[in-house]
Amino acid sequence: MESILKTNQDEKFDVVVIGAGAAGYAAAIAAHQSGAKVLVIEKCTSDTAGGNTRVSGGGWFVNLDKVKAATYLRSLCAEYTLSEDVIEAWATETKRNSDWLRSLGAKVVTSKDYHTTPEYPELEGSDCYGGMDLIDDELGNFSLYNFLHSTVIKLGISVRFSTAALALVQEPETGRVTAVEVEQNGQKHTLMARGGVVLASGGFEANEDMVRNYLGLADTVLWGSQANTGDGHRMAQKIGADLWNMQSMLTITGIKGDGKAGYYLALPTPQGPNSYLYVAPDARRFADESAWPRHGHVVHHGRYERFPLHSMHMIFDEKMRRAGPLSPPSDILPIGWQALMTGYNWSKDNSAEIEKGWILQADSIAELAALLSLNSDRLKETIQQYNEACSAGRDTQFGRLPNTLDPITEPPYYAIVSPPLLGWTNGGPRRDGRGRVLDPYKNPIQGLYAAGSVSSTYSWGKDGGFHIADALAFGRIAGKEAASSI
Repeated sequence: MESILKTNQDEKFDVVVIGAGAAGYAAAIAAHQSGAKVLVIEKCTSDTAGGNTRVSGGGWFVNLDKVKAATYLRSLCAEYTLSEDVIEAWATETKRNSDWLRSLGAKVVTSKDYHTTPEYPELEGSDCYGGMDLIDDELGNFSLYNFLHSTVIKLGISVRFSTAALALVQEPETGRVTAVEVEQNGQKHTLMARGGVVLASGGFEANEDMVRNYLGLADTVLWGSQANTGDGHRMAQKIGADLWNMQSMLTITGIKGDGKAGYYLALPTPQGPNSYLYVAPDARRFADESAWPRHGHVVHHGRYERFPLHSMHMIFDEKMRRAGPLSPPSDILPIGWQALMTGYNWSKDNSAEIEKGWILQADSIAELAALLSLNSDRLKETIQQYNEACSAGRDTQFGRLPNTLDPITEPPYYAIVSPPLLGWTNGGPRRDGRGRVLDPYKNPIQGLYAAGSVSSTYSWGKDGGFHIADALAFGRIAGKEAASSI
């Protein structure tokens, strides 16, 4: 049951946490364990709270060695370097995640099926990667969120849903953050935070203006929570916070469907056939379609690049239509807003999505080109060149893997418009290794801390389970730091 906001204007807590995802709940638990009186506020209802944690895989990577982990993180940063205090704190605390969760009563199991090896094995330090741990060996299905939420409630930590943070309040003399202005049920209220405020309010992927301005993306659909609108970013900026990692994010191949949340287009398929290709508005291929996504990056042209960054057309034939669902249903991949929150299950033969108009169908390539407003002759030529590569067993244009070269030959023919599926953003208020938010001169803004996707560690690459690992680690750091300031 959602709590009712009190009418008096002087509610006092030691630590106020904004956001009820992995980072927010980790911060709340850590602050509570440090002896603080803690309140968690969350703008969503109890049925939709949890940000991307709720609809994620809910796993965190197993850190086998903190020294090697620090090296791996430096490697993944590439040219987007991080300060050493952040790297060292991350490497130390991510190694403690599983034991910390076990101490709270979680049954932690290392998955034998998901993320068993590093995605970037050639990078120095990758041998720190020991797989991915899960609650009860269960991927997705709210497993981590449910455990953390039940733990917070069991510990007696107060959680208020449907409570939106509006602004951070500072002491005029010192600039220290001492309170949060909030709104619940149409009533504005101030919550005092003696030790400080922890921002754990999620990313900005659901804010179209921020996505355009910081990521340069103009046509995306969401994979996760629609509540991640950059609230914490704006509040922190208003009181002088610096920003970091604002270019860092994950996009993956997607299908739009009907709403703001889209569907994961899972290609290439291991079982095949993979009789498909991607074309740009000029009806030409432009990339190796078999390049495997590594949490935001694929290998194109001999280097790691973000992909996709623009909408494209996926063209395929009847063989592939019959082979299986283009988007994994929830019994196969229980991840994402559509799979877990709306309960949509993609049809096994894609027929339901054809009826909905999400998949376009035509008896000929010329008809398909007309439906897509593409140049018909050029699309025919593109498919012919691709089919010739399939016959030769070698893609000289883009180096697509030979075992994925299945020709597009069997009518009817199909197409979808595939926008980038935006999974998350990483950038936000810059913080140090103690979770303290910094101003543009690298000075801490006293009383303000950040953790999770509002201020993720990752500046460029990341591996499987890294996001949750970072949220848990810096959530604990921020919660302890805030409690120590009482």
